Amino acid sequence: MILESLLLAAASLQVAQGEVTTIGQARQLFVDRHLVESTEGCELRLAVPRDEGAVFEFDAPWEGRFSAYSTVIAHEEGFLLYYRGLAKAGADGSDLERTCVAVSDDGRSWRRPSLGLFEVDGDSENGDSENNVVLAEQPPFSHNFSPFLDTRPGVSEEERFKALSGVEATGLMGWSSADGLRWERVREEPVMADGMFDSQNVAFWSELEACYVCYMRTWTGESYTGFRSVSRSTSADFLTWTPSQPMAFTGEGLEHIYTNQTHPYFRAPQTYVAIAARFMPGRAVLDAASAERLGVDPGYFRDCSDAVLLTSRGGLIYDRTFREAFLRPGFGLENWVSRSNYPALNVVQTGPAEMSLYVNQNYAQPTAALHRYSLRLDGFASLHAGFTGGVLTTRPLRFEGNALEINYATSAAGGLRVEIVGADGEAIPGFGLDGAGELIGNEIDGAARWVEGADLGRLEGRAVRLRFHLRDGDVYSWRFHRAPILGNASAEQGR
Repeated sequence: MILESLLLAAASLQVAQGEVTTIGQARQLFVDRHLVESTEGCELRLAVPRDEGAVFEFDAPWEGRFSAYSTVIAHEEGFLLYYRGLAKAGADGSDLERTCVAVSDDGRSWRRPSLGLFEVDGDSENGDSENNVVLAEQPPFSHNFSPFLDTRPGVSEEERFKALSGVEATGLMGWSSADGLRWERVREEPVMADGMFDSQNVAFWSELEACYVCYMRTWTGESYTGFRSVSRSTSADFLTWTPSQPMAFTGEGLEHIYTNQTHPYFRAPQTYVAIAARFMPGRAVLDAASAERLGVDPGYFRDCSDAVLLTSRGGLIYDRTFREAFLRPGFGLENWVSRSNYPALNVVQTGPAEMSLYVNQNYAQPTAALHRYSLRLDGFASLHAGFTGGVLTTRPLRFEGNALEINYATSAAGGLRVEIVGADGEAIPGFGLDGAGELIGNEIDGAARWVEGADLGRLEGRAVRLRFHLRDGDVYSWRFHRAPILGNASAEQGR
């Protein structure tokens, strides 16, 4: 029954034929086929994140080879990295687990702040409070402490950071903080009790749904059988949560989803991005001798994992337009151990044209570290066409604004033209293919142009379709917005 309900819910994701979608000025990514009516000679292509190397090693005495469940938060003063510090394997929720934090100005180099909040066992028998621990001595809540920056309108400064943590026996405890360093329980009782809560359980304030949402670890069957999966709950006040419901996945077949890492993409918050750990139990790459040579804990070399890209637009459905891996394990057997390649929560901007995601690697090994992976801004996936070219036509939509901004890249021989037609497919004078200025280059916020300088604002609120005519290039995102009218545009790129 559970599997049948998941498949039925997934089938309801598709926009009905001919239905008009109101998008306003929201940025649209090519991470699903939500607005795609048809493609000819082109495809949606998954990006390949670039490994920028290890940026933080879990080598302090209170951290170690089992450090995990990382979260990266961008805020006005820089970046915060939260993670579980754990040097020895043991039962989940032991008193050996600590919640630690590192800080960064640019998201590329990280350092441990000396906080003096907790004494932990270091190199000396007496302990040392000059460390980066923000939560300890409260098992099991450092097992999977998962914080977020609360963007709810009107949230108090004293509670602008919030977190959830806990296991099945305790339920999820709610936490709040003014600075992200000093944490207090929002109350003594858990805020959520109807779940298994194994591994990281992530929450955020949803601008799209105007409520808090939590995506938690669950299973498709009872008593830890079946597939590791995800359920969801919502709350108006972070204190009272709805009964959890299982998420559905588009596409055929289920896989083990260990950590889901669902969050609203910061440039398109109506789109939730989940860079999830896909776990392959019993799929061993290393043998015992190789594991011993690498220093892998004996209990952690008989499985492997990678990461996949899921997306959601709210509700109980994950879209799986891309079934292949978003992040493959790297070179070397050390990348093919159990519970390695688990992405951190959140993707953050680390440059004018760059965003970064972070991944825990070399789990259960002395070399355990966090790697940074870079992507083009908005570049989880793209509309891609080869040299012979192709066309993508959108479903009918209504927009707000007078300008169309496009994140694109072409070769020197390639190009992009955007045609706007009526919902019925009929040409709109001034916005046809013949009058569309060709875009050539590599731009994050390029402007679509029409030769006669047609007033895009006169189409505002009207049901239209877009046709992207692309050759030897990629389009990563697009959005309508309001911009000053600068007069007629040239058919040339004008860059």
